[in-house]
Parts: sequence; structure tokens; C-alpha cells
Amino acid sequence: MGLIREPEGVDFVVDSRPLKDWEKKQISDIIAHYKKTGEIKKISIPKKTKMGQTV
Repeated sequence: MGLIREPEGVDFVVDSRPLKDWEKKQISDIIAHYKKTGEIKKISIPKKTKMGQTV
């Protein structure tokens, strides 16, 4: 297997954003559910409007 190199003049940067409180709670609930039952819990993602606000 070879190395993957960045193209010349291109920098790959991964910058994560801070999680919102409801996202942290949802992740904790999913982990707790998985540890308890061994099943992956389905999640619902809030829809966004054109203005970027959640519905």
C-alpha cells in the first residue's frame, strides 16, 4: 500500500466544529442505548430551512 500525498499547493485540514448541547445529549443517548441493548438506535436529524434555522 502506498502513501497518499497532498497535491502541490493544496493543504488538507480537518477542523471540527463544537457540538451543540442537543447533539451531545443525542450522542450520549445513542451510546447508552447501544451498551444496554447492543442495537444501533436510529436518530432524527432536524431539517433546516433556507435561512439556516432548524424547524
